[in-house]
Amino acid sequence: MVNSLLHVILYQPEIPPNTGNIVRLCAASGSVLHLIGPLGFRLDAAAVRRAGMDYREWAEVRRWDDWSHYLTAHPPESRLFAVSTHATRFYNDWRYQPGDRFLFGSESAGLPSSLRHSFAESLIRIPMVSQARSLNLANSVSIVLYEALRQLAFPECV
Repeated sequence: MVNSLLHVILYQPEIPPNTGNIVRLCAASGSVLHLIGPLGFRLDAAAVRRAGMDYREWAEVRRWDDWSHYLTAHPPESRLFAVSTHATRFYNDWRYQPGDRFLFGSESAGLPSSLRHSFAESLIRIPMVSQARSLNLANSVSIVLYEALRQLAFPECV
């Protein structure tokens, strides 16, 4: 396992194949995946295994019962970017640093307003045409994570 520079946090994910794809993405990028419960599926579900393929053994996945358990285990000084369609700043407006964390909401509801307000200063969005409601969760994670990796010159990647 490489020393992870970046962290992806999924808040109450609901769709197993999305999470499986993100497991694979985190394994391939050397990022840590944090799953904040309650989850809308079991982690051993066939759809998660199928989407994650054999990458699960390389991925560092940490499971948290709820948001308060996650917060207790992580220092407040860690930079956290909350990704939401409600944000006004674009994801590429920031200069990312090692240790940065990216918080994504559930597929059906996004992030609750309380979390959006907690991270109002670091709330980011992916630009889309006005008719689009949102992007697929796994695609959104890919876009933001690989922008951060690009800025960091793809450390640990060959």
